[in-house]
Order: sequence, then C-alpha cells, then structure tokens
Amino acid sequence: MIRRTLISLSVIASLGAALPPSVLAQSDYPTKPVKFIVPFPPGGTSDIMGRMAAEELGKILKQPFLVENIGGAGGVIGTERALKATPDGYTIVMTGVGQNAVAHGLDPKPKYNSNTDFVHISQIHSGPNVLVVHPETPFKTLKDLVDFAKKNPGKLDYGYTPAASGHMAMEQFKQTAGIFMLGIPYRGGGPMMTDMLGGTIKLMFINQDVALQHVKTGKLRALAVSSAQRNPLYPDVPTVAESGYKGFEALSWSGLSVPKGTPQAVVDKLEAAMSQAMLSPAIKQRMESNGFVVPAQGSKHYTEFVKSEEILWTKVIKTAGIKSQ
Repeated sequence: MIRRTLISLSVIASLGAALPPSVLAQSDYPTKPVKFIVPFPPGGTSDIMGRMAAEELGKILKQPFLVENIGGAGGVIGTERALKATPDGYTIVMTGVGQNAVAHGLDPKPKYNSNTDFVHISQIHSGPNVLVVHPETPFKTLKDLVDFAKKNPGKLDYGYTPAASGHMAMEQFKQTAGIFMLGIPYRGGGPMMTDMLGGTIKLMFINQDVALQHVKTGKLRALAVSSAQRNPLYPDVPTVAESGYKGFEALSWSGLSVPKGTPQAVVDKLEAAMSQAMLSPAIKQRMESNGFVVPAQGSKHYTEFVKSEEILWTKVIKTAGIKSQ
C-alpha cells in the first residue's frame, strides 16, 4: 500500500514537472505584479480611466497593476508593444476607439488586427463628445449651425485632433448633415482648447468631461452631445439625434485586452475581476460624476462592440477620404 502511494506521488510529480510554468500558474494568477499599458501620455481621459481600473484590479486580485504610459501614433505604438509581450496575463493593454477602430480605417495594412490579435476582456468606459461653439458665434442650436454651413460652405472652421473620437464625431456629423466645413488639425486637446477659448476656431467636438467647466462658466456654448441619450452633466443640451439626425451616435470608449494566446483561465479571472470592479458603487459614482457611463461588462459584449466600431469608423473614414497623417 505504501509502495503504491509512493509510485502515485512520483507520477503526479513527474506530470507536474512536464507542464509549462504558465499552465501551473493559471490557478493562482496573478502571483506577481501585472504591467498595464496605457497607450497615451499621462493626464488624459484614457490615462484616468486606465489608472482607475488598474487600482481596482489590484485590490481584487491582490497584486499591483502597474500603469505604463506608452504614447504615440494615436495609441498605436503602445498597442503594438503589448502585442509583442508574452501572452501570459502579466501584460495587459488599454484598448480604445482610436487605436482599435479608427486606426484600421486610416491604415489599410496595420501591424495588428484588433479582432484577431487580441482577446478583449471587458469595456471600461463609454462617454459622448459634445459639440461646442465659441460664445461670440450666433449659433444657439444645432439647426442654426447647419443652416449657416449650408448657406456658406467652407466659411466655418473647426478644430480636431487627428484620429481622436472628436475628429470622427465631426466627420460623421458633416456626412449626416450634408455640410462642408474646414478642419484645422491640432496635436492635442490642450492647444485646441486654448485656440477655441481664444476664438481662433469657432467650434469642435470634444470629450464632455473636458468641456464641462468651460460650458458652466459661459466660455463655451454646448449645442449637442453625441450619445444616444442626454448626458446627466448636460441635462439641457439635446443629443444630435434629438436635433434632427435620428440614429446618430459617436462615443469615446476604452476597455481592457490581452494578447492572443493568453490562457483561458487567466482571461476568465480578469473578466470576472473587471465585472466586479466596474459594477462597484465607488466606480459607478466616480464615472457618473464625470459624465461617463459604466458600459455592459464581459468579453463577449466588448469583442462584438470593438468589431462594430471598426466597421462604423472605417466607413466614415473612407467616405471622408481621410488619410493617415
């Protein structure tokens, strides 16, 4: 009896030794700190959302989730870096509208495929852009702006950051409304906001959280939000759809993904932790106080959403004839 037990234990030990370390570690993942790549510089909406998610995941999974900002090319450089990492769950990446939807419309031969090279864990945030104008303009409603643009094609100029969600929202709006306006590109939202407040440019679509303080103080006038429903921070501002363009929706969004090949057990654990984190009262309050919506959670939902966004923005980009800058 003793001899049989010893033989059985030796067989189990030999089988365990034959398994790769990644398989053995899946059951108690994570056993060390996890790198969380945010493919944008510090301080922006993506960085804020990423750090919020990283903090909560660290609490739930009992290991630090260390944010590493790798900016450049509208999020593409950091995303490429994540794809090259070992697919073991110890490198995760923040995915989003620019680098995982818009980028595919701009580049016919991207270095990664958002739908096949990554496993999408869950969505982190969703929020609208708001169409704002300088208060010295005569426009009080979206109809006022569209009527002027139709009568004076090319006489209005607007600011945009190439490939950002506000850029895409404006292109979709121009196509939907059938108007022509001149776009002025900016390297980032900061310089664009400075020129907008100074009256150099007259209008733009920008993330609602960035515009809010200026709308409240009367330095900007909000005409419409790009979400399907009104935003709680802008209760008196109609949606673009309400203003006569049924079905219009253009969102800023982000989520959590890992490179293809990450073990399913790790994916499942991250998915469960994300759902727990994002549905907590603390996160819900923090998100909603900044005008964001906690989206539906889960890998299936986020995977389908990323695919639908790529299709939408590729169509808008091709129609507008936008080229990679």
